[in-house]
Amino acid sequence: MPSKSRPTQLKRQRERNLAEKRGLKAARRLQAKARRAASPRQAGDEDPDLAGIRPGPQPRRDDEFPFDPSTGSGSTSKDE
Repeated sequence: MPSKSRPTQLKRQRERNLAEKRGLKAARRLQAKARRAASPRQAGDEDPDLAGIRPGPQPRRDDEFPFDPSTGSGSTSKDE
C-alpha cells in the first residue's frame, strides 16, 4: 500500500511546482507590461528596417518595372 501513495505525492509536488512557476511567470509578465507602459516607445525609436512601411499593399518602386520610351510602356510581361 505505501508504494501507491508515493506517485500521488510526487504528482502533487510536481503540480505545486508548476503552479508556482505559473505564478512567477504571471508576475514577470505584469512587471514587463508595467515597464513597457511606463516608458512608451518614442517616434524616433522606429526600427530602421521597418521605417516608412505601412500596413497593406506597398506602392511599386520605379525601378521594378522600368518604362521603355521606344514602346511607350513598361516591361510588364510575365513571360520574361
